[in-house]
Amino acid sequence: MLRSAAAIAFLSLFLTASAKAQENPVVVELFTSQGCSSCPPADRIMHELAKRDDVIGLALHVDYWDYIGWKDEYADPDHTARQRAYAREGGRTMIYTPQMVVNGQQDVVGAKSLELNQLIDAHLTAPPEAEVSATRVANEVAVNVVPVALPKDETYELRIVQYSPMRHASIRRGELAGHELDYANVVENWQVAGHWDGQTPQNFTATLSSDLPAVVLIQRAGHGPIVAAARVE
Repeated sequence: MLRSAAAIAFLSLFLTASAKAQENPVVVELFTSQGCSSCPPADRIMHELAKRDDVIGLALHVDYWDYIGWKDEYADPDHTARQRAYAREGGRTMIYTPQMVVNGQQDVVGAKSLELNQLIDAHLTAPPEAEVSATRVANEVAVNVVPVALPKDETYELRIVQYSPMRHASIRRGELAGHELDYANVVENWQVAGHWDGQTPQNFTATLSSDLPAVVLIQRAGHGPIVAAARVE
C-alpha cells in the first residue's frame, strides 16, 4: 500500500510539472538556410522539437547565404535582422548558421543537441515570470497576459508568429545541391500586436494574416528575453 501511495504521489508531481511546462513552453528559434551545408542536422533536431508540447520550435530561414548559388525560398530579411538584433543584445559581433536561440536569451550551435537540451531543461524548471493564453476564432485572436514576477520599468512586446508545420525543398544549386529536404515549423509571418507594461493584467486582440498555426510570444522590447509563450488554440 505504501509503495502504491508513493507511486501515485510521484505520478501526481510528474503530471503537475508536465502541465506547467505545457502552460509556459520554452521557445527555441533556429536560424537556418538552404544554402548552409552544416544546417541539415539542426533542421532534423527542429523536427523533434516540433513534436514536443513543452517546446515551441520555430525555424527562421535567413538570406545571407543566398549569394553562394541557391536562394533559400523560405528566407526573409526580417529573420536576418532578428538574428542580428539578438547578437547585439548579447554583445556578440557575428551571426552564423545553424544557430538556436533559447527563450531569446542563450544561443547554441544548432546541431549541439545535448547543450540545447540542457538549456531547455533549465528554462523549464525556472519559476515563471508571466503567463499568457490565447484563443482563436477564425483569424481573430484574443490574448490575455498576466504578470507573475517581472521587473518594473520594462516594456514588453506581444509578438504573434505564424508558421507552416512542414515545408519541402528540392535544392538544385549551392552547397546542398541535389538534396530533397523537409523543414519543420517554418516561420511565414511575424507581427507585433501590442505593447505591455509587464505590471498589470491586460487583454489584446489581433487579426491573423492566414489560416496557418500561430503562437504568441511575450518578449522584452529590444529583442530581450521571452518571458512567456503560448500556442494559439
